[in-house]
Amino acid sequence: MQDWRWMTAADLGRAIGAGEIDPIALAEVYLDAIDAHEHRDRIYARVTHDRARAEAQAASERARAGMRRSALDGVPVSWKDLFDTAGVATEAGTALMEGRVPDTDAEVLQNATAAGLVCLGKTHMSEIAFSGLGLNPITATPPCVNDPDAVPGGSSSGAAASVAFGLAAAGIGSDTGGSVRIPSAWNDLVGLKTTHARLSLEGVVPLCLTFDTVGPLCRSVEDAGLLLAVLEGSRAVDLAESSLEGVRLMVLDTIAPDDVRDAPRAAFDGAVARLQAAGAVIEHRYFSQLFDAFNVAGNLYAADSYGWWRDRVEAHPEKMFPQILERVRGGKTVSGPDYCAGWNLLRDIRKQYAAETAQFDAVIMPTAAILPPDAARLLSDDDYYKTENLLALRNTRIANLMDVCSVTLPTGVPSCGIMFNGRNGSEAALLRLAAAAERALG
Repeated sequence: MQDWRWMTAADLGRAIGAGEIDPIALAEVYLDAIDAHEHRDRIYARVTHDRARAEAQAASERARAGMRRSALDGVPVSWKDLFDTAGVATEAGTALMEGRVPDTDAEVLQNATAAGLVCLGKTHMSEIAFSGLGLNPITATPPCVNDPDAVPGGSSSGAAASVAFGLAAAGIGSDTGGSVRIPSAWNDLVGLKTTHARLSLEGVVPLCLTFDTVGPLCRSVEDAGLLLAVLEGSRAVDLAESSLEGVRLMVLDTIAPDDVRDAPRAAFDGAVARLQAAGAVIEHRYFSQLFDAFNVAGNLYAADSYGWWRDRVEAHPEKMFPQILERVRGGKTVSGPDYCAGWNLLRDIRKQYAAETAQFDAVIMPTAAILPPDAARLLSDDDYYKTENLLALRNTRIANLMDVCSVTLPTGVPSCGIMFNGRNGSEAALLRLAAAAERALG
């Protein structure tokens, strides 16, 4: 039964449907593993034992009656601690929200519950989701599966750890600048960043409402497709017969390859060679307007986040991790005209980017330029924290700025992912491509 903890969510769902796994037993395996795990309190902020058991019981009854609600009915997953859960604290990794208990579930959690998924609990995260590193001295810093001394990536840090350590079949996170994809890459998982507004943000504690997205962290592209369907209440994309033959992939030569460390660079080059061997056509292109997008990004992110968090932050700044406090307070000095001008420029760049990349099936790059940094040094060296955080988020942020969907896949090299950026709203096409890439990458 312990083998269940390492199966994909899709395989677990198939086994439940075939009568080979009882959802009650499956939930207990995960709950027992969570409670016994040495890193339990670093990964889970709260475990919802009663809810999980009640939902597993209902899923078991539906399975016996042949009335399963979805392919993942009865599969246990974790939820980042910014998704509202009725009657259970949702604190977004910050002391500013300590004791906050919502009355209703977030809409995406309601959709997942309606599809029969089992809620295991809430996972730790970067404070207010404003870091790509996953370091959080205020609540907890989850472990990285590949390096006990390193951070796991953020801000969906506990979501990734819950899956990587076999404590959930999948994790549901959010991605504002890379928060699903960085921890997925650093923990050898698949992570899907959806197009902005594709999935509901109702009941999700915001960081930047104009960039926030919801997405899964999981073991396979198939899982990502099934979870996307569950979260929005739609039909899952058909991944059968996907192929890389003749697929055109653009290697982005602007910003993304700069200062990439040796291991991620070698992993990316090796992955590209395997994609090419599987039939993909690889071309290198430059898009200089990306520099202008990055130049305005800081103002847009900071102003948006400060606009929502200002009252809580200024009421109790002493409760925050100084690095996060400094980032969010950066929005205090952004003027209204500068903010509007920045958005006008970014919208124009998005149109130019869409035109420049239209002939390609996806744009590819290393998911992160760096490996997971040492947690202790990040705490003791402010300059190191800033440098590593910006480098961690740099490549993933491109998809958020250009408002396209994006997926990261493992390359086979620990903590090194390869990222595929699709088009706005093209999750189905991107997932089919990613399924073929997944097979090519082994």
